[in-house]
Amino acid sequence: MKNSILKNGIFGGIIVSIVMIAMTLYMKTYPDREPSMIIGFGSMILAFIFVILGIKQERETHIGVITFGKAFLTGLSISLVISTIYVIVWLIIYYNFFPNFMEQYSEMILKKTNPEELAAKTAEMNQMKEWYKNPIMIILLTLMEVLPIGIVVSLIGALILKKK
Repeated sequence: MKNSILKNGIFGGIIVSIVMIAMTLYMKTYPDREPSMIIGFGSMILAFIFVILGIKQERETHIGVITFGKAFLTGLSISLVISTIYVIVWLIIYYNFFPNFMEQYSEMILKKTNPEELAAKTAEMNQMKEWYKNPIMIILLTLMEVLPIGIVVSLIGALILKKK
């Protein structure tokens, strides 16, 4: 089981990290353009296909039988590996290659904000900048980008693949 979790988690983590690196390079190259959120979330969904594969492999290991709980825990474990890789890669990128990310991101967001929403969005961006001064908050914010998708995929995968 551990081998399956690690293998699928690493493959998923590599996929989502490659896309994140590409999007970061895009943002650095074109600071006035926002990268596609569809591509970002699409890569996360693609990475979490490895959750489904891992649950399926775990079921096959146990002669085609897996409970909902075991399937969910397997999926959740793979999701945690994927999310951990994603967070580690982001921390490396942020601290070594893109330390002004929040300033650039803030400018990009505020440029496209309607004048009536500008004050609220400015306050939101200032709060994000404050959070980004604390490494723990960076880790938590980055986890919140990816882990909820993994939890949902784990839940769906467990519901579909459970078999008594």
